[in-house]
This record gives sequence, structure tokens and C-alpha cells, in this order.
Amino acid sequence: MQNKLSFSSYFVIGVMLFALFFGAGNLIFPATLGQNAGTNIWPAVIGFLITGIGLPFLGILAMGFSGSRNLQELASRIHPTYAVVFTSLLYLTIGPFFATPRTGAVAYDIGIAPFVGERYGQAGLIIFTLLFFIITMWFSLNPAKIVDRVGKILSPGIIILLAVLLVMVIVKPMGTIESPQGDYVSGAFMKGFTEGYNTMDALASLVFGIIVINAIRAMGVTSKRGVLSATVKSGLVATAFLGIIYVGIAYLGATSTEAFGIFENGGPVLSSASSYYFGSLGTIMLTIIIILACLTTSIGLITACGEYFHTLFPKVSYKKFVVFFSLLSFTIANFGLSNIIMYSIPVLMFLYPLAIVLMILTFLSPLFKHSSIVYIAATAVTFMISTIDGLKTFCKLFEIDYFGWMAPIVSFYERSLPLYGEGLGWLLPVLIVIVVTGILSYFLKTSTVEA
Repeated sequence: MQNKLSFSSYFVIGVMLFALFFGAGNLIFPATLGQNAGTNIWPAVIGFLITGIGLPFLGILAMGFSGSRNLQELASRIHPTYAVVFTSLLYLTIGPFFATPRTGAVAYDIGIAPFVGERYGQAGLIIFTLLFFIITMWFSLNPAKIVDRVGKILSPGIIILLAVLLVMVIVKPMGTIESPQGDYVSGAFMKGFTEGYNTMDALASLVFGIIVINAIRAMGVTSKRGVLSATVKSGLVATAFLGIIYVGIAYLGATSTEAFGIFENGGPVLSSASSYYFGSLGTIMLTIIIILACLTTSIGLITACGEYFHTLFPKVSYKKFVVFFSLLSFTIANFGLSNIIMYSIPVLMFLYPLAIVLMILTFLSPLFKHSSIVYIAATAVTFMISTIDGLKTFCKLFEIDYFGWMAPIVSFYERSLPLYGEGLGWLLPVLIVIVVTGILSYFLKTSTVEA
């Protein structure tokens, strides 16, 4: 048994974690942010980094700190039924509802759309995503080491290609950075903060954390302190790579608007920049790497969802879940990248606060002796606020009036909750509830959850 790993060992685990995180959203959202933030790029990027790499880092640490075997076990500290519902919704969100269809849509938008005219765009998307998810399904039904090997080759490959592209952006910018657009004009930091939700990495970290911890234990580190220390170091490696790429792509997006204008989403930004600097060869190289990277991510997500739901419903075979999730992902992918992003935002506004509060409770749990009443009360308050946040965001995005019962609740929240307008109205109430119920549980000696 050993208590710590060598630098090379946790660096390898960190690169593995980076490969797990690195997918479609990590490319498109910083590019969109850069285009729209314009001269307000730096406060927007700082906000984006807090939720884009800060929260995933905390998620990984929370799983290591908790000692839980999986997310469902950790969420069971609130209630077993809640744990199943929350974990299922999280898997569906980072799986067939949003993240998996997004891999196919991003691969098409960046890799194929530049070669297909707008006239045949929808037909091209259908044909491409059909092939994409047939391949995803085949590999998910027949897990093979080739996926891991391709992933290990692709991660360095895409880092090198992006590094070359970003160096060119710095040395020879495509144009000057223009004025900010929309919410970035006066609220760049908070807009960047909520945009970081779209990567879904904080949600994924609650799943990937167990993979990292198991890898560390397999190397001989078994003490809780040793596992946590190695998790911190590996997490820093992964988030450092992600942070550099986010800043670089955001800057690329900011310098691209003079040359190309503002795109509807970040997919065409990268393909246009690649073509600008490297011509057709650069576009083809980017196409191949992006498609393969999105494909390996898609396979990983479908496999993870299939395995989880098979354990939840053992009478339904793993293979049936894989086929169903692949078909569902194919169907949703054909609504187009912009629609997938738009429909995902209300769900993330609902789900992210619940995930963040679970992380906070995990770290604070020893202070209130793991009291179940603290977990339940804090989660209940978060749920009441984040549910309205999700519905309010849905109404705003689709330009519809609030449902009749919603209006007085939204008005009350806007008047009463600090930071509600910035999407953080849940934060102060939750912290107050944790303190109050923590003190009450100490005196009442309420039941505790298994830590």
C-alpha cells in the first residue's frame, strides 16, 4: 500500500480525466461566448471558468471526499427515492436527452456542414447522424479496446491541432475584437457564469469522479487522505488543460466576428477559423479529429447510461437500453444543434443548483455530523427555487408568458432573494438553512446519514 503517487502517475490520470470531460460542448460554448462577449471577453471568461472548470473540479473532489461508491449512494444521503430520480435525470441529461445528441450535431456542424450547402442541410444532418449513431450503437454493444486506444490518440491529437490553431490566432488575429452583444453588454461575468453550465461537466464530474478514484486505488493508494490528495492533483491537471483551451477558443471567437460575423452557435466558428488559417487541408484535418472525438464521447455516454439503467432495471437487458438510447439520441440530434442547446438550458438551470448544493453538503457534512435533516432541508429549498428558475428560463427562451401560478412566485423571488436575477437566488437561502438546521440537529441529535 502507498499513500501517494508519483507525478507521472497522477499526470496520466489527469490526462485521462481531461479526455473524459473533453467533448462537443468544450469546443462550441467558449467560441460562442467569445463572439458575443467581444470587448467584455475577460470578465465573461472568468465567469465561464468558475462553472466550466471550477465546479467540475469540486465535483471530482466531492466524490473523493465522500467515500461513496457512486452518485446514487451519495444522493441517498437525502433520500433513496430522490437519489434514484436525481441520478437518473443527471444520466439522461449528460446522455441521450442532450449531451449525446449534441455530439452528433456538433460533429456535423463543424465537420460536414461546411461541405454541404444550406439547401441540403437537413438531409445531410439526417444521413450523417444516422451513420454516427449506428456506429455508436455498434461499439456500445461490442465494447472494445479500440475505443480507449482511439481516445488516447485523439486527446493529444486534438490538443496539438487546437494549440497550433490558437497560436495562429495570437500571432495573426482574424480581426479586431468588436462590441459585446446582448446580456454581455452589462452582465458579462454572470452571463459567462451561467454559460459554463452548458458544458455539463459539473454534472458529469459526479459520475467521472468514481472512475478517477478507482484508477487511483488500482495504483495502490487506499487511504482516504491519499486518495483525496491524488484526486486533487489529477483534477488540477485536467482542469488546467481545459482552462487553457477555453481561454484560447474564447479569444478565437472574439477575433472572428469582424471576418465572419456572429454565428448562431459555436460549431461554424472553429471550422471557419480552421479554413481561414489552413485552407481545405486544415478543415479536413479538423473534421476527422472532431468527428472521431465526438464519436468516442458518444460511445462512452451511451455505454455509461446503458450500464446505469440496466442496474436500475435488471430485467431490461443492457443491449436493449443501448439500442433505445442510440435511437433517442439520433432523433433528438436531428432537431439541430441550436435547438438542442436551447432546450437544454432550462433543464440545466433546474439541475445545476441541486448538483452544486449536493457538493456543498458533502464538504460540510462533518461539521453537522452528517445529519439527514440538513441534507433534506437544503435540497428542498434548492428544489423550490431551481424549479421556478428552470420554468422561468424556458418561458424567456421561447418568448411565452409565465404560467398563471408562476407570476406571483417569480415576483416574490425577485423581491426577496439576493442574486436571483443572476441565477443564484438559491445560494443565500441554502447557506442559511444549512446553518440553522445544522445547529438544530446538534441540539436535537437527529438521525444521521451514512458517511
